[in-house]
Amino acid sequence: MSLQIDLEVVSSVLVVRLRGELDHHTAENLRRQMEEKILSGHVQNIVLSLEHLHFMDSSGLGVILGRYKQITSRGGELVVCSINPLIHRLFELSGLFKIIKIKENEGEALQLLGVA
Repeated sequence: MSLQIDLEVVSSVLVVRLRGELDHHTAENLRRQMEEKILSGHVQNIVLSLEHLHFMDSSGLGVILGRYKQITSRGGELVVCSINPLIHRLFELSGLFKIIKIKENEGEALQLLGVA
């Protein structure tokens, strides 16, 4: 299975919806697409919606951590939402939840960022 990437800018928030598998085959494409949106100058925060992400390896974690560092260096935040139990466990084991906020759904994530 491949990775489907849906990017939408809502106000100044880049909403990234992922479906499929985020691995070493697909991570570079996601990194490039997110970076293009961030560097466009209209994005201050990121919401990652992971409800339909069924697999992620260390390459995926690296892309997420890299975008976290990129957006926080610009004064923004990255929020993860709609995360399935398998990916949730991976985030816990990697320690990402120590730095990245999690919300139940996109609405709550956008509200946290002052956009809903």
